[in-house]
Amino acid sequence: MSSLVVNSQASDGAKALLRATRLTLRVFVAHYKKAPLQAGAILIGIVLAVTLLTGVRATNESAIDSYGQASELLSGQASNLVTPLPGKQLSDSLYFGLRTQGFHHSLAVLQGSALDSVQHRWQVTGSDLIAALSAITPSNSDRPQTDEPSDSKVPMSGPLPLAAMLAGEPIVVMSEANAKRLPEPWLSLNGMHLQVVAVDESYKLGDRLLMDISLAQQLLGKPGELSYIALFDPPGERQQQRLTSLLIGRGELVESDNGEAMKALTNSFHLNLTAMSLLAFIVGLFIAYNGVRYSLLKRKRLIIQLQQQGVRRAAIMLALGLELTLLVLLGSLIGFFLGLQLSFWLQPMVSVTLEQLYGANILPGSWRWQWLAQASLLTLIAALLACGSLLRELLNQPLAQSSGQLSQQRSSQLAQNRLMLLACMLSIMTLILMPLSQDYRFTMALLGLVVIAIPLALPYLLRQLIGLLQRISPKGLIGYQISETRELLAPLSLAMMAILLALTANIAMNSLVGSFEITLKQWLDARLHAQLYLRPPASQMVEVEKMLSQAPEVTGLYKQWLLNSHYQQTPIFLLTRDPYSIEHTTIIKQARPDLWRDFFSADPEPKPLALVSEPFAIKQGKQLGDKIRISALGEAELTIGAIYYDYGNPYGEVIIPPALWRRANLSETPLSLALTLSTDVTGFSQQIQTRFQLPDALVYSQEKIKAQAITMFKRTFSITQVLNSLTLMVAAIGLFSACYMLTQARLAPIARLYALGVNRRQLVWLVVGQMLLMVLLTCLVALPTGALLGYLLIHKVTLQAFGWTIAMVWDWLAYFELVGLALLASTLAVAFPLYQQTRRPLVSSLQREVI
Repeated sequence: MSSLVVNSQASDGAKALLRATRLTLRVFVAHYKKAPLQAGAILIGIVLAVTLLTGVRATNESAIDSYGQASELLSGQASNLVTPLPGKQLSDSLYFGLRTQGFHHSLAVLQGSALDSVQHRWQVTGSDLIAALSAITPSNSDRPQTDEPSDSKVPMSGPLPLAAMLAGEPIVVMSEANAKRLPEPWLSLNGMHLQVVAVDESYKLGDRLLMDISLAQQLLGKPGELSYIALFDPPGERQQQRLTSLLIGRGELVESDNGEAMKALTNSFHLNLTAMSLLAFIVGLFIAYNGVRYSLLKRKRLIIQLQQQGVRRAAIMLALGLELTLLVLLGSLIGFFLGLQLSFWLQPMVSVTLEQLYGANILPGSWRWQWLAQASLLTLIAALLACGSLLRELLNQPLAQSSGQLSQQRSSQLAQNRLMLLACMLSIMTLILMPLSQDYRFTMALLGLVVIAIPLALPYLLRQLIGLLQRISPKGLIGYQISETRELLAPLSLAMMAILLALTANIAMNSLVGSFEITLKQWLDARLHAQLYLRPPASQMVEVEKMLSQAPEVTGLYKQWLLNSHYQQTPIFLLTRDPYSIEHTTIIKQARPDLWRDFFSADPEPKPLALVSEPFAIKQGKQLGDKIRISALGEAELTIGAIYYDYGNPYGEVIIPPALWRRANLSETPLSLALTLSTDVTGFSQQIQTRFQLPDALVYSQEKIKAQAITMFKRTFSITQVLNSLTLMVAAIGLFSACYMLTQARLAPIARLYALGVNRRQLVWLVVGQMLLMVLLTCLVALPTGALLGYLLIHKVTLQAFGWTIAMVWDWLAYFELVGLALLASTLAVAFPLYQQTRRPLVSSLQREVI
């Protein structure tokens, strides 16, 4: 009987709690109807945070999925690849031999790049189209062989003009997205006029151009040559023996890694994008938390009145939790769809960057509902953690407590001191661990602690700076202005923290981008010693070289040999040059004594010397004197004699002496030639192109190489600059929102000053000056914090992630532009409510509640 009574009482208590919660929610809804700006400020922060987080995540995951789904065009994923032997060419006769020996599910592929009429570089893929389409039919012995296409994601019908392409007509196939950007339905590549056929995204072309392999060999100047042969069926034991005998001296068999190497290579790039999106997410959360805090402070008296009317604290807490959850869900839903649209805009920039840096092909992205759930959950947890202490403080306050300013100022100062202590602890932890970090992922995590510590210290620093100004300011209206600014610190601190975070990140990234651009230009000036660079086809190289060696206009002829190889399964470039080029264009970072004497020695020591690029040395953890073995050189062991700067590619490079290249029986045909001339460079290059029918893509002047390198650099960092701008925009919106709400709340004291004789012009300067002072002091704090973050990005993260040493250069112009933007945002935020004040009767403003 007693248990029934207990259960009945519990049920009644739960019903009463639900009724009180429902009543409290109705009161809060009525409050938001009266003050919709408060709900709007919360939603804006959540929407902006989730938009940037979702947009970058969708872009990142689309790229990473593209690596794993990498397949041969019009076909499926290959299980094995036949690649050229080091220093040799892969002949298409090997492909025909494989097909004759029963390897029907194979595909010949030729890849390269070509320039159009406006010097835009396109990635070209030529393949055996019939073999590509037939290779998607699984070769299963249990299944009868038919000519019917199998169920596949690759369309077997549509606008693809197979008959015309196989007949040798100049047709190139590209995705609809790329075709829409062309002004005409044709394309001129390497001087060849090509008809363009657009196909939908189900063909998975990405940014690549597809054509028949015979046309590609003609376009790229590689007759009878292949990049690789794809094998779609893993060879059985007997097939393996046949395949091995066929490949002797002609090619080598490697297993496809399904994009794992590309994932590892681009991991640092995607990590940087993720870090920037999380930074923007944090800035958005600051804005949302500022809106929540403002709304709760405005309802402080209302919450006390509800408690005085008998509403339990549990009901108020539950109602506030439900309100926050609903706002988070609504904001996350809006932000999710805006994030998908943002990803649609960002993906072309990411595709260009990954294609130019790593040669990756990015396919159209997809999205998942799980992202919405994860973003909502992350935002809700962050919001509850941020608002939990404030909710407890409001609910635990005495019911008879007044709404005076003194207690709020004391509690805010105590909170500022605690935040400063926490910031100091995080900074000390980072200071201790940063010198020990050798991995960019761990360094990025430590950088995250710095990013968190910087805004946490801001309220305390602003309080001290304003206090310093207060001591030296004159009495009167100016003294009152500065004294009241100190009181505004508490309600404006979160908005200032958001703007500081965005300014710091922008200053740091501008320092990184500007410093890298200057370093790249200096490197190019030292690296490019010749006036003209040629890369004729291998079949013409001997003839071109002979002609140039006899030409009186040529005062210097320099050669470079290069092949793709591996060091411990990591792809690298193995190369050599003529002695003059090696000695005068290799920019040494570290070297052993008497480097060039030992390097070019005719009788090298038992372990010949090698020069390794800085990215290779850092990623492989190598130092001077270490021993390495390169797969193309067999068991030969090399000693690292020097480490040189290289900003040309993210892959590692190893330079060996010309004598060792010849002893290893590597290709005798140079990959490229460089010329110094005693005549006009443009006229001589045109003469060479006309005589040997060389396309523009194979002839470069020094100025053209520099211009293309800088253009590629700017495209590479375009995604970074866009995310920087978006982060700053988010912070500016947050500052606008906070200033607008605060100015509205201060209309009563402003009107009181007007009633005491302060004219309107003085009031405008008073309020605007207070906001500008706060922003200026925040920008002053952002100067050293941005420089610190930039230093860590340049000398730790970039060095460890990419292997690039960059000299830090400070850009004052970019800094003052950011300060001007922040001042403009705060001025606009204050101007509108002040304009409203001048249009409203004085009595209505005096009746307003003081914050």
